[in-house]
Amino acid sequence: MNTFLTSDRSLLVAMLAAVLILPLSQSAVAATPDDDGKLANIKIFAPGKGDVAGIKSRAFLVDMAIQFESPLADTGVTPELTGPGPLQNAGPFPGSFSLGTNKDHFPGLVVLLSSTQVGAGPGQNLSNLFNINTVTNQDSNGTEVWSTWIIGAPNSFGKVGENTPSQLFVAVVEGVAPDVVVDMDGNGVLDKRDLKLMGYTVISNTPHVDFTVNGF
Repeated sequence: MNTFLTSDRSLLVAMLAAVLILPLSQSAVAATPDDDGKLANIKIFAPGKGDVAGIKSRAFLVDMAIQFESPLADTGVTPELTGPGPLQNAGPFPGSFSLGTNKDHFPGLVVLLSSTQVGAGPGQNLSNLFNINTVTNQDSNGTEVWSTWIIGAPNSFGKVGENTPSQLFVAVVEGVAPDVVVDMDGNGVLDKRDLKLMGYTVISNTPHVDFTVNGF
């Protein structure tokens, strides 16, 4: 009789454990970060974390390399050297220069600055303000692209006479990126989640860099 009770109790404990483990396992799976199968890796050289960059709210640099796991033709990137005024659409690598997506030379690129005071503000895609897009390497591993932007307009991403905290956010999406990123989840942060909620497929890592725009 004692043996039966002991065996019956062991069976009951095992059944209860199975019931408890199942929801825990399901929760663990749900909490696992999604893996988009990255096709591009972004490395930001400037600004660096904690930098106080520029002079009088301009003359700071956004400089980065993007390594694609694909041939150049699949990236949508073409060489560009451009700028405002007479530099726009001038040789040898003409390109447009404006707020919004760089549709003609790097259509998938998203670049945001949280301190943006022009256009749509922090959600404004700034990729079409980049001065240089160039191909630095092509091999069996894919294609490396360097993109560079020197900020020339004062009071656009900071204020003269003030130091302005800012955060740089960069991503590459499949197809053509949006001109403006919307805070879809309403949490006050513009990031990968918002791009996905807007219907875009993010194909890169999504680095953030906190720095300060020097207003002096």
